[in-house]
Amino acid sequence: MTHSGAYVYDPDRPAGSLHLRAARVLEGNWTGTSTVPSHGLYPHQWSWDSAFIAIGLRHLSPLRAQTELETLLGAQWGDGRIPHIVFNPSVPLDAYFPSPDFWRSSTAGRAAGAPRTVQTSGIVQPPVHALAAWLVHQADPGLSRSRSFLSRMYPRLAAWHRYLLHRRDLGGGGLASVVHPWEQGMDNSPCWDAPLSRVTPAAPRSFRRADLDHGSAEDRPTDLDYGRYVRLATDYRDGGYADGAGEFAVEDPAFNALLIASEHALAAIARELGAAGTARHARAERLTAALVERLWDPAEGMFFCRDVYGGDGRGGESYGGDARDEGESGALGSERGSPESGALASERRPSESGAHGSERGSRSGALAPEQHSAESGAHASERRSRQSGAHASEQRSRAGALIPERSVAGLLPLILPALPRDIAATLVRTAGGPHFGLGGVARLAPSYDLTGHAFDPHRYWRGPAWFNTNWLLERGLRLHGEHGRAEELRAALLETADTSGFAEYVDPYTGEACGALGFSWTAALTLDLLHEPARADQADRPDRADRADRADRADQSTHVVSHPGHRAFDKAQGTPPHTSHASHTPHTPHSSFETGAKGGDRG
Repeated sequence: MTHSGAYVYDPDRPAGSLHLRAARVLEGNWTGTSTVPSHGLYPHQWSWDSAFIAIGLRHLSPLRAQTELETLLGAQWGDGRIPHIVFNPSVPLDAYFPSPDFWRSSTAGRAAGAPRTVQTSGIVQPPVHALAAWLVHQADPGLSRSRSFLSRMYPRLAAWHRYLLHRRDLGGGGLASVVHPWEQGMDNSPCWDAPLSRVTPAAPRSFRRADLDHGSAEDRPTDLDYGRYVRLATDYRDGGYADGAGEFAVEDPAFNALLIASEHALAAIARELGAAGTARHARAERLTAALVERLWDPAEGMFFCRDVYGGDGRGGESYGGDARDEGESGALGSERGSPESGALASERRPSESGAHGSERGSRSGALAPEQHSAESGAHASERRSRQSGAHASEQRSRAGALIPERSVAGLLPLILPALPRDIAATLVRTAGGPHFGLGGVARLAPSYDLTGHAFDPHRYWRGPAWFNTNWLLERGLRLHGEHGRAEELRAALLETADTSGFAEYVDPYTGEACGALGFSWTAALTLDLLHEPARADQADRPDRADRADRADRADQSTHVVSHPGHRAFDKAQGTPPHTSHASHTPHTPHSSFETGAKGGDRG
């Protein structure tokens, strides 16, 4: 507190330090209930951005980090999906495309349970949210418990995972499929070129690209690609956002690895709320086995995307790669007999279709809301749309074809604690090899193969390095005992954030800034890396075959301790002070999740 009585956030770092500059970026992009990625190019709330932002915000203000996630999940749909954009009604429609009037969520998404009182997109983004929620809880467990943060988040997160594991198991092998390139997050990756070639683009004059007002056309997707994105989104909207009817369905290794990591986090949340969590750890391990079975290519030493609707019509390969035809012999083959043929099939009970069915009856009611608000919407929507998801996939080829394009997504399963040791070691070698150059010719791991035919060091997701994917690689390296490589990557990330002005993405060779500056997840994850010494207690050890050790490693992969200076940040920003003791009196709502102001039409 200064002599004038004002609170000042002072984490014992010099003025102008990287830590303080990162905090200023997040403060500048804060809207009051959430954080925009950047005010110009991205003026709304994005799903996986908010998860990464919350991970960094927890070091400044666990309360604000909780609010970030609460606002996002307040816009969840009845079928469980978390939309990739929550629109700010105060932003003009022409500031961003596709705008709310394109998605028409409250009308076109009615059958899927879209909220009526907030406008969203109809597609999703990678499921980092449960991992983020667990890390945010650990930053201040007393505050989290006093606000019932996890008990309110858990049923929504469980419904989100159910949606992905059932409605999006379009390949029938237990993995979730994305139905639009924007859902995977790496929007313009060359991995999408082959499956997108089947899509007839929308007419160029049927839409106006607002992104070109903020960035160079040479760095952004082409008009042809954008026309195909618009066509896919239009058809999905006009079909009532029902899954399984479109022309695009891809099983992506990064999307599914983040889902598995979040399953481990949900197991930790369940234990915090009084349940065993063992069913979720077991499910995560089965999903890891399915990921290896369907997407791992041992000859190439990495994971590849699978085009669910690709192939020669007989389930074979058509893209010229060395991928194998698994047909019906995948790791989860024995579970495919029922319409719910994914990783959860063996755990379902006739009257217990929730994600924690096998754990019910042993807890004290902490998770009871899952049986009501979150499940009711998801199940009602499922009854209204029986032909979507896994049901529709029965009419399609389940084998598909691996897409022989090397993307950083194929390295990200390194974040999984149950990944076989030989596969983890191979991924480390691939990351440092000629295709990604990590620790060698590349400052940061590129988004796409340095030697690939489509590589461009500046064009969106076709070569530039991104902070979030490299942050995930740093965690994965550390998790599997590669501490030296992890430390090198951490140092390179911090230097690049510093010199690039917290850029959206950078040239992987030079670190030259590309895209928006003052980008929120870059600043947030910089803060997390600056608190790296607090993660040293992960004490990663060599993998052992027994389940107890893998569960322990899963705990390590989701454990972190936060910096103690966050209360001063809350005070400096005018947030009411709080106590971190469980006996804290009932709080005044700080977010639309609690007040219902933007929370949709579900109680």
